[in-house]
Amino acid sequence: MDKTGSFKIKGVLKSLRVRFFVIVFLTGLISCLVMHSVILDSYENRAVNVKSTEAQTQLRILANHLIVSNYLQDTSSEVINAELDMLANLYDGRVIVINDDLKVVKDTYNISQGKTIISEEVVNCLKTGSKGTVSKYDQANGYIEIVTPIIESEVIEEEDVSVSGKVSEVVRGVLLTSVSTETIAVTLDILSRRAQILEILIILIILLFAAWVSIMLLRPFDRITTAINDVKAGYTDEPIVGPNYLETEQIINAFNALLRRMKVLDDSRQEFVSNVSHELKTPITSMKVLADSLLAQEDVPNEVYREFMTDIGAEIDREDKIINDLLALVKMDKKAAGLTITSVDVVNLTEVVLKRMRPIARKHNIELTLESKRAITAEIDEVKISLVIMNLVENAIKYNKDEGWVRVELDADHQYFYVKVIDSGYGIPEDSLEQIYERFYRVDKSRSREIGGTGLGLAIARNAVLMHRGTIDVKSVVDEGTTFTVKLPLRNG
Repeated sequence: MDKTGSFKIKGVLKSLRVRFFVIVFLTGLISCLVMHSVILDSYENRAVNVKSTEAQTQLRILANHLIVSNYLQDTSSEVINAELDMLANLYDGRVIVINDDLKVVKDTYNISQGKTIISEEVVNCLKTGSKGTVSKYDQANGYIEIVTPIIESEVIEEEDVSVSGKVSEVVRGVLLTSVSTETIAVTLDILSRRAQILEILIILIILLFAAWVSIMLLRPFDRITTAINDVKAGYTDEPIVGPNYLETEQIINAFNALLRRMKVLDDSRQEFVSNVSHELKTPITSMKVLADSLLAQEDVPNEVYREFMTDIGAEIDREDKIINDLLALVKMDKKAAGLTITSVDVVNLTEVVLKRMRPIARKHNIELTLESKRAITAEIDEVKISLVIMNLVENAIKYNKDEGWVRVELDADHQYFYVKVIDSGYGIPEDSLEQIYERFYRVDKSRSREIGGTGLGLAIARNAVLMHRGTIDVKSVVDEGTTFTVKLPLRNG
């Protein structure tokens, strides 16, 4: 067999429908064969037991006749001989009469007559009487061997008074009988042939049933596959619907959840591209307007020229900040970037960040303070966590009121450390709290553009926190202020 044929066979065996068909078919086939064997064995055992019981009854009657007619001492009785021959013919077997000296008195085959038989069963029967009655089935040779005692009952008498119930058994001999089971074998053969015909019919029915069940039960999976292929091909983006089987329902729910997630990601991607295009286009448009204004004028005074060039420089700086923030966000993608973990003094790191932010705070007349309740050393990526603190503090300064304040609080327990950035700013409306981490989202777009915000700072901060397996929460009251709480593990991993 070539490799192509081998691969085809493996492909067929991988089919759930084929496996289901094979399992159902083999289950039915094995059950059928087991039932065949059990029924025939049960019939055989029952037939053998019935024949043995019937023969033993006849032999006990014959044994009584032997005692009454004193056959063990005189074998000339034609009646008894006729009974022996009739019994042997009835069971298509052989009857041997043995006396208590183990000598064969009568053999219906006339082979062992006058000989001595020493057999364990015969000797045991002579010793134990009725308890020594034995019936053995020799399946290979097709006969039942029965050992029956020839018993003479004697009543025990004391002073010529009969004692009721006290009877002793005296074993005078043994009947050794072979009973043919040919009729049982013939019946078994007939039953077996009929059973085989019935089995063939049942197997055909099982074959058809297995094929039908494998097709019907797995048809919902075909519908699901078709629906998924339609979605994959782009013919539809609607959630798929199928039969309410538990297994298919779980698959459908999982796929529909994935489809919804893909839609969200696609919508997010389109919105992101739109926002990036808009944000990058705005400074370029402003620069073009300024440049066109300069070119349209002749003999432009130096003061106007300088003012326009200053505005163009500011737009270039804004464009540069947007691009840098975008690059930082891409690098901070938790699936694409790694962490450079070192042991860092968090208090010192925060002081360095606030030192950089103080000129911006003074420019806006904002009081910037740091409160640390204890020394904190943590295993973190220093660059990324400094970005987190810097973005949070910068937002707290830029979106604050005149003469406002920003307070940074540090604390830790045995497992985590906490950074709180609290401000007295404008606050965030409750309906915007879940969207503030989205890229380019702004609560107040006019104010954000006025102060130079890109809408990427909180997205960068959140990604950095998630990379450290931490959390970032926000509480805010409009016109009162906002509190961001960052929770990070002290030890990485």
